[in-house]
Amino acid sequence: MNTQIDGYEVRAWHSAVVEVTELAGQSLDQPLVKAAVGVVIRNPFAGQPFAQDLSVLTKPSRELAFELGRRAKALLGGSEVEGYGKGGVAGINGEQEHVVACVTTIFGDGFRDAIGGGKAWISSMTKVSAAGVAIDIPLAFKDEVYVRDYYDGITLHVDDSPKPDELLICVAVSNGGRPLARVGGLTKAEALAKL
Repeated sequence: MNTQIDGYEVRAWHSAVVEVTELAGQSLDQPLVKAAVGVVIRNPFAGQPFAQDLSVLTKPSRELAFELGRRAKALLGGSEVEGYGKGGVAGINGEQEHVVACVTTIFGDGFRDAIGGGKAWISSMTKVSAAGVAIDIPLAFKDEVYVRDYYDGITLHVDDSPKPDELLICVAVSNGGRPLARVGGLTKAEALAKL
């Protein structure tokens, strides 16, 4: 399915799923599932003179985020989303700021709508790179960023993107925190009790 998103020229969709069932010799009662989805879009600013106004990337980003989030949540196989993150990579004829323009608050709101909410700010990673890049997308608990057990991430590796005139925009989700987390800090239960 090659879904087009108004305001963007979509070139490709990429995804990755990790399912952890055992760790450090311990079988997990509940497997940890992490998923990342990325979309490759044309960067209208690639190779162009400096532009102050990047709103052409920001304004339509809610729909882009919703579709990314919808796809990512589906990869959890019916589990609820508990952790989330976002990120992106600009091809070498673009700027890091072009990626950031795509993943602002407008994007975050669309992402939350797709995955069933979230009260915490969304951890992110952005950079400029050549095609064949791997990006580590950070994960944190969706309702309170200070729940340490959810500090995690997932790597999305894309063989042929972003080309110099492209942007790779990504989201990540998880169905829980790190398996066997045991370094203390605010717990999920304590965070939810404060909401």
